[in-house]
Amino acid sequence: MQVVKTKLELKAALKTLRAGHKTVGFVPTMGFLHEGHLSLVRRAKAENDVVVVSIFVNPTQFGPNEDFESYPRDLEKDSKLVEGEGCDIVFAPEPEEMYPKPYMTYVDVYGDLTNKLCGASRPGHFKGVATVVTKLFNLVRPTRAYFGQKDAQQVAVIEQMVADLDMNLEMVPCPIVREADGLALSSRNTYLTESDRKDALVLSQSLLWAKNAIESGERNAAILLKEIRDRIEGVPATEIDYIQIVDARTLESVETLKGTILIALAVKVGKPRLIDNMRIEVK
Repeated sequence: MQVVKTKLELKAALKTLRAGHKTVGFVPTMGFLHEGHLSLVRRAKAENDVVVVSIFVNPTQFGPNEDFESYPRDLEKDSKLVEGEGCDIVFAPEPEEMYPKPYMTYVDVYGDLTNKLCGASRPGHFKGVATVVTKLFNLVRPTRAYFGQKDAQQVAVIEQMVADLDMNLEMVPCPIVREADGLALSSRNTYLTESDRKDALVLSQSLLWAKNAIESGERNAAILLKEIRDRIEGVPATEIDYIQIVDARTLESVETLKGTILIALAVKVGKPRLIDNMRIEVK
């Protein structure tokens, strides 16, 4: 496995591995990898000849009061983890490599896909995401790109971008990976104290309650949202950013559940802001 830090090194490594029209699976990450990331790498390995993982904490998707500087990083550990899963190339650039000065070009996806849910409280976030992912796609030129469904809004935004800009690749969304007790895996879980870790279980537990209620016949979004909110607010360490029930494809809010819906939430538990969601087929 090669670890490269410049665009020229990446292109040279890919040129060698690509010989013979090999397929390339790409897993973009911000590092501090966990089992959720590794599940993406394993799937990319199973479905492609070559696997590339990027490890880049992208400054343009962080707001001025967010955790860019403190975001956990461990390139050496991450590299060993993906090497064990059969990764061929790790691309780990510095910010100045991706955004050389003067840098003037950005990609922005407009509308409901980006101005609600996480986009409402993190203005500019998805502009940064779309820009860096476009750059990475241009550099890697993958056959398939793998993303975790925990970042459901991010997946929807990038799928729209890929379709709108006629990008020649296949998007592969992959299921959320959870701890045995239900907590969705996240690099930010490292910020949780032991007490916060227990409190954070209310997120997945509330989603599971909603799923069971829907399977029992509940179709009123307002009733579900109130119960989810009451359950989370019952844990003092939590601070709700949003809880919404939306159409899984358009992210439009729904009042009466039908089709494929997404229950999405973002909640601060102690220090970190955690996101979770559940995608449900309403029959």
